[in-house]
Amino acid sequence: MPVRRVRRCGGCADRAPGSVQRVWTLALIGLVGGLITGISPCVLPVLPAVFMAGSNSRRPYPVVLGLTLSFSVFTLLGTLVLSALHLPQGVIRWAGLIMLVLLGLGMIVPGFEALLERPFARIPALNLSRNGGGFVLGLALGAVYVPCAGPVLAAITVAGATGHIGLRTVALTFAFAGGTAIPLLVLALAGNRVGARVKVFQAHQRGIRIGAGLVVLALAVALTFNVTDFLQRAVPDYTTGLDTAIGASAVPQVGEAPPNDAALAICGQDLRATLLGCGPAPQIAGISQWLNTPGGAPVDLAALKGKVVLVDFWAYSCINCQRAVPHLNAWYSAYAADGLEVIGVHTPEYAFEHVAGNVEAGVRRLGVRYPVALDDDYTTWNNFGNQNWPTEYLIDSTGQVRHVSIGEGRYGATEGLIRKLLQTATPGVELPSATIVDDNTPTSTDLTAETYLGAKLAQNYTGSPALAAGTRTYRSPITLADDSFALSGGWTADDESITATSGAVIRLNCLASAVFLDVGGTGTITATVDGRTTTYPVSGAPDIHSLLPAVSAGGAADENIAGAAVQKRRTMEITLSPGLRAYSFTFG
Repeated sequence: MPVRRVRRCGGCADRAPGSVQRVWTLALIGLVGGLITGISPCVLPVLPAVFMAGSNSRRPYPVVLGLTLSFSVFTLLGTLVLSALHLPQGVIRWAGLIMLVLLGLGMIVPGFEALLERPFARIPALNLSRNGGGFVLGLALGAVYVPCAGPVLAAITVAGATGHIGLRTVALTFAFAGGTAIPLLVLALAGNRVGARVKVFQAHQRGIRIGAGLVVLALAVALTFNVTDFLQRAVPDYTTGLDTAIGASAVPQVGEAPPNDAALAICGQDLRATLLGCGPAPQIAGISQWLNTPGGAPVDLAALKGKVVLVDFWAYSCINCQRAVPHLNAWYSAYAADGLEVIGVHTPEYAFEHVAGNVEAGVRRLGVRYPVALDDDYTTWNNFGNQNWPTEYLIDSTGQVRHVSIGEGRYGATEGLIRKLLQTATPGVELPSATIVDDNTPTSTDLTAETYLGAKLAQNYTGSPALAAGTRTYRSPITLADDSFALSGGWTADDESITATSGAVIRLNCLASAVFLDVGGTGTITATVDGRTTTYPVSGAPDIHSLLPAVSAGGAADENIAGAAVQKRRTMEITLSPGLRAYSFTFG
């Protein structure tokens, strides 16, 4: 039952039994993870600014306090706020860089610094009227320091994306920030002690202030143009193993459903082709737009009592979901007249899947005929406690969920249950013959798993330097480990994707008979595999593009395909023209 991705419910487990103990465990994990990150190469660029800020007459505590506070808030709420405002993820970093420039100028020009400090004069409890500059410097450093969070904050990212921010997520965030602040505070206090005891510092306070301002300006410029990347390339990342292990412990595991979703979760684990009692159907709510309904009118689940309803959670750029669409279309066409309603709840993961125009185009391209609800805020997703794409919830005529099917496949069994519920709802109904649609679900259990390419989610990257946000030139190793990828040439990476700049190549080692790349933009993809090179045109919003022989979502063989549809291990070399943006590989 292949699925596209697993959405780990970041806030659900806050309500699970034993959550208090789990909070303390997560806080400890966050603290240790923060300490590890605080001594990792990732923090090297900010160290001079922290040291210089501590070496002058300003006490170092406001610097570290501001850094900890902004790091926590931006990490905890950044994804949620930016998604709500439809702003790019880089806004926080750029805001921090602008603040650094202003503060650097303020250290050099006292009058300008006084202007910057004025807003903090009203916070006497923290004595920020005399230390506002240091506090604001910490705020700025925290904003640009967020990318150092690493794998330990995967749970926080998911929680922000789904809108579930509970006690566990908050505890993890602030513990991580506090752990990170400890090494930085030690450095700032060392700078303060040097400034207090060394006569040169005492005699040249004004010069030291100007020097600190120049250091901050230099840091802002270096971060803007990614000049500091060479530090992370030159210094071995001696904390990677520890950080990854800590991060794995922090991420909530699949199946941590909240108590009110327990019945649905149990039904999802039952693979029998049988009708179960899974509880009343949750509400379809928070929908931003409806497609394929008269005039865009909403569909009220409560008003569908008397009908059998199939609710399908999907995303248009998900290959697993695309392969399910022909079956849903066939059922809708065959049984709508006999009381079946199909509702596709489109819940996005990537930012481009939030764009209604992209979804509409995907619906047309895939030929989806049933109503589609755009669940951009994850309201319905959370109501159902859903975790996977695709997942189908079969609801009987009384409004009770009777079956949950996670992932692709088992279409014949699902259709059999649909027919039983229709016959129960309308005794004596004469149903048409069962539908006949090719099942293209991959059956191998050895396939390479979905491979994310963005800096935040990539787990199988094996190139040099480390994959991180920003523009870099990458180098690929001569040989690739199984089920891994590497980059060469110029790439610009962000949290979700990588964008080709110059000479951009992806090398991929995979076990599959079909390879799909989620990519958007205008240009060409040139794939070399099994000694044969083929070029594919790309144009428009991100979507799935096949790079090996495969059966399309419509049931027909794809055109312009290189190689043979044989499952085997292969190494592919994929060149993207400048401007193309790639998100993930999926396999069949």
